[in-house]
Amino acid sequence: MSTVTKNTNKSAVLFAYAVVYFVWGSTFFFIHKALSDFTPFVLGALRFFAASMILLTYCKMRGYKLFSKKVVMQACITGFLLLFVDMGALIWAEQYVSSGIAAIMAAAAALWFIILDKKQWKHNFSSPPIVIGLVLGFVGVIMLFAEQVSIAGDESQRLLNLFCMGLLVLGSIAWTVGSLYSKYASKKNAETNEEELHVMVQTSWQMITAGVLFAIVGMMNGEFAAFEFSEVSTAGWFSLGYLITFGSILAFGSYIWLIQNRPVTEVSTYAYVNPLVAVALSYFVANDYVSSLQIGGLLIVLLSVGLMNWNLYKGSKVFKAFKKKRSLQVVNENE
Repeated sequence: MSTVTKNTNKSAVLFAYAVVYFVWGSTFFFIHKALSDFTPFVLGALRFFAASMILLTYCKMRGYKLFSKKVVMQACITGFLLLFVDMGALIWAEQYVSSGIAAIMAAAAALWFIILDKKQWKHNFSSPPIVIGLVLGFVGVIMLFAEQVSIAGDESQRLLNLFCMGLLVLGSIAWTVGSLYSKYASKKNAETNEEELHVMVQTSWQMITAGVLFAIVGMMNGEFAAFEFSEVSTAGWFSLGYLITFGSILAFGSYIWLIQNRPVTEVSTYAYVNPLVAVALSYFVANDYVSSLQIGGLLIVLLSVGLMNWNLYKGSKVFKAFKKKRSLQVVNENE
């Protein structure tokens, strides 16, 4: 993607990065907080319905086209995988595991992009840094599973923790499959000159799909029947409002804007900051237990993500500039 244009306000860039780094990282914490007042599927339904209506209204005001049968169907499939399966697994699991663990497992989704993107296998598996990063990533994930087993008080808690970790893995796989489906469907639409909808319109339909599915499950399992709006605390409403406005609208909008104005390799650094923010909030605010094994798993997962993206970073202007500067320093030292 293109670098920032001359007319782009630097303060706007800094603000957008602050939102993507810290707001996205904090959503794991606010999901955990919201679960004190909302059951998982009620939370998902309210969050995505509200966010989709706000976003769709904005798109209508901007004059964007809101419907195309083929593109909306693709958006619904993507929404099912990304926002219903992945977020559903994440929200449900956060009833029992810390938001920090959930964020680290989300960062580990990079593993599945390497494994499941069949069209990139030749490139990915011929690159030593990517293969090493893949192996390290699985080591980090295994460490996180081991950590959840070690902190369990009894056999039932151990099984529950393992089940939650399995759900988080399933969610990461669904996120990867949905992202790859969206990527290649968009490419195919471009090749066939299919009219695309604005990315925010597509996201609105993804959220609508997730909201409907969360609501259906919430009604079928009795969550809505047992839910009382009057029993929700002020903190609960604040957490939900934060997830709707900051998590689902502001952070996404900032991400899209950055992608259009900054190099992709630079924007992708959010994947390293989000887990750190989530773990910090989990430890310092929620008072969750953070073991040395969890910290070790976090560091190894982040290292693995860096190695799997090494080829992208190596080709970036920032890396080339650093390499050139370093070469000049070496020359000067030798003179």
